[in-house]
Amino acid sequence: MRQFLDEVMPEAWQAAQAYSAAIRDAALARGLGAQEVEFIKVRASQLNRCVFCLDLHSRQARQAGIVQQKLDLLPAWRECDLYTDRETAVLAVAEAGTLLPVTDDGQADLDAARAILGEEGFVAAEWVTVTINAFNRISILSKHPVRPRGADGKMLR
Repeated sequence: MRQFLDEVMPEAWQAAQAYSAAIRDAALARGLGAQEVEFIKVRASQLNRCVFCLDLHSRQARQAGIVQQKLDLLPAWRECDLYTDRETAVLAVAEAGTLLPVTDDGQADLDAARAILGEEGFVAAEWVTVTINAFNRISILSKHPVRPRGADGKMLR
């Protein structure tokens, strides 16, 4: 059985974690909110089908205050009007940056997102997208497991 990437090269994993923390801090300093950061992480993880990151960031999204209904409807966010302009902007960045190459529609979404988020917020959203995509790949290649949890979020035995 293959070992996890983070176990075989723990120094690389520690560097990746430090990088991720630096990106999050920089994004928050440039005007993205914690909920917006988590929306990006959840949506990219859905698109990449990274079960470990999806499990982790769905929990963190709820802790950041994202209501369950918005998480439940996230795959169909374009089909409803529950999301704010800023939320739709960061979701568009997450999708365009995950589903490469950027299509004409994706570029139009990015242009609209830049107008809503401003240059610094937009670039911060792109960096968060790049970062979660890297972590998705680490977890997918490692086959990090998802452990069952109860309704209270605690691990089940």
